[in-house]
This record gives sequence, structure tokens and C-alpha cells, in this order.
Amino acid sequence: MAEPVVNPVTGRDTLHRARRLVIKIGSSSLTTPTGLNHEAINSLVDTIAAARARGTEVALVSSGTIAAGIHPLGLGKRPRDLATQQAAAAVGQGKLLAHYAASFARHQTEVAQVLLTAEDLIRRTQYKNAFRALNRLLALAVVPIINENDTVTTAEIRFGDNDRLSALVANLLRADALLLLTDVDGLHTGPPSRPGSRRIPSVTSRAELEDVTIGRTGPAGVGTGGMVTKVEAAGIATGAGIHALVTSAANAHRALAGEDVGTWFQASGKRRTARSIWLGLLAEVHGRVVLDDGAVTAVVKNKRSLLPAGVTAVEGRFDAGDAIELADAHGTVVARGFVNYSSTELPEMLGRTTADLREELGPEYQRPVVHTDDCVRLSARAQRRR
Repeated sequence: MAEPVVNPVTGRDTLHRARRLVIKIGSSSLTTPTGLNHEAINSLVDTIAAARARGTEVALVSSGTIAAGIHPLGLGKRPRDLATQQAAAAVGQGKLLAHYAASFARHQTEVAQVLLTAEDLIRRTQYKNAFRALNRLLALAVVPIINENDTVTTAEIRFGDNDRLSALVANLLRADALLLLTDVDGLHTGPPSRPGSRRIPSVTSRAELEDVTIGRTGPAGVGTGGMVTKVEAAGIATGAGIHALVTSAANAHRALAGEDVGTWFQASGKRRTARSIWLGLLAEVHGRVVLDDGAVTAVVKNKRSLLPAGVTAVEGRFDAGDAIELADAHGTVVARGFVNYSSTELPEMLGRTTADLREELGPEYQRPVVHTDDCVRLSARAQRRR
């Protein structure tokens, strides 16, 4: 076997040497207009088998269930309404997993279906259960085939795309790297079909992409996010200390050999919980509270809980348990958190101490507005993007 090509600047050989790897493949790389692309699936499985033979544990996040259900249901294209998407996913899931199982059986390898929802990675008990189950499957030399549970999820609790799910799974499993496979060879300076467009070999910070136009839906029309969600997923991964590579499914074998294909995203941050990543970057916010300067210092710098005394205004409509933004007096969002009160309860509490609220309204009003354990402070860069 040829030695991996080592790039001392980007560390692409990490993919070849990885102890644990998460691979995500999109719908457009797995399906045709008439159903599953069996040749493409077999090629991917062969590549994964070769990596496992080197001692790398692999978890596969696979799209394709909705696309696989389109033809059997007589649908001409990806459905737009949620109910039909759920029906297509229910039909396609079995077909996709059956082919994976048969293909991996050629390598004497068992697979397991793992369907996740956002709740599974943001609620502590379910998060721990998902962690234990996936780790045990890998320890038993089983390849987990992971997908969002499209049949039961709703718009409010979706990850939004399997690219983002794969980044959260990579963080959950403490993977060494994330490989995002699509139908184009990496990120380009412009649309890949445009003359003069060049592949971007590596990215060390998001600032390098400020002048790059990033496309959304791929040419096949069966995916959901295109390159933009892959770049976002790579950003989530690298911000959590995990290297990421975006390239075509056809280049998967070369990528895992450490060759210069696709776009390499260099890890930059520290490990974070999937819950904090979801809250900080992906959760749908339902409103905002404005903090005085003292509360901003307490919450952001001193990592304290937000108390009613530090809130000066309430914006939007939300219920207890919703995700909200925490902003300073200038409107800059400095944090996100799960709120303990509704937008109708909070106004009469503003500027008051918890002792006063307990005496007048009862002991249940001693709770902070946002507990520090339910709060994600945003970096200066993230604040600038909002």
C-alpha cells in the first residue's frame, strides 16, 4: 500500500492516520433519478472497508432516504411538504439500509441503523445514550449508518441538514476528522463550471472565504443544502477542534490516502458539547432580552447566570424553554440561552432582585432568566456576523 501524501501545512495525512473518522455522503452522490446508485454505494463501502482495515473506526452519516423513496412512490422530484418528505423517508430508509447491509457483507462487516433527532443531541440524557450506543457499536466493529430521523422530525427541531448532523456526530464521538463527500471536488473560487474558477485547497479561517460565493443546492437537485451547509459543517467541526475535508465521493479513496484533493479545513477551536454547538449556531431563536452593562459583564466574562435585575427590555414572543438571544444595549448579541420564563412573564420582573420576586410572586420566581449551564457565549467573530 502506498504511503500517504503528507502535507505539513494542512495535515491532510490526518485522514489516513485517523483513529476515528466520521464520513458524510449526500443524496446526490448516492442516487439517480430512478433510485439508488448501487455502484456508488459499493464504491463508498469499499473505501470505508479499506480504512477500517488500517485500524480506523468509521461512522457513516448517510443522506439519501428521501431521494431513495421518490421513485417507488411515483414522485417526480423531491417533495416540498413535510408529510410527503416523511413518507418518502420511511420508504427510502429501508431500501438504503438494505443495500448498505448487503454491500458491507462483502467485507464481513455488520452495519447498524441509527436515527437521530436534534433532541437526541441537546438533551443530556439522550446525548449520553447516543454517545454510549455509538461507542459500543464501534467497539463491536460495527459501522453505524446514521441519519436524521426524517419520518418524525418537524421543522422546529430539525438539524437542517445531514452536513450539520455529521459535524455534531464527529464532536460527539471525539473523531479525529470529518470527511464531507459531495458531487463536486471541493470549494471553488466561483461556480465550478465557470471558466477560471479554481479549487480552494485549504482554509485556515472563515475570513478567507469572505469574498467567495458559495452555492446552495447541487446540480442533481435532490440534496438540501449544497456547498453552503458543507462549509457551515466544516466550520462547526473545526471550531470544535476537528479537521474537515470537503471533496467529491469519487475522490474518497484519494482523500483517505492523504492526497491533495478537495478543500481542507484546519481545526482551530476546542472540543465542545453538541448541545452547546446546536444552541450557539443552529437553534431557532424566538426572541431577545436586552442586558445592562453589568449583566453583560456577569454573563459573558464571569460566566454567571442572567438574573432579572440585569434585564432592561424584552423583544419578541417566546415560552419558557425556548432559545433566545442575549444582547447588549447596542443590540450586539453576546450570548444565546434557554429561557426560564415566557415573554409575558418577564416584563414585570425587569430590574428586580430575585429576593423581591420570591417575596411577591413565590419561590418559583427565584430562578434566573437564563441559567449559566443553559447559556452559550458567542465569540467576537460570531457577534459580528449577527
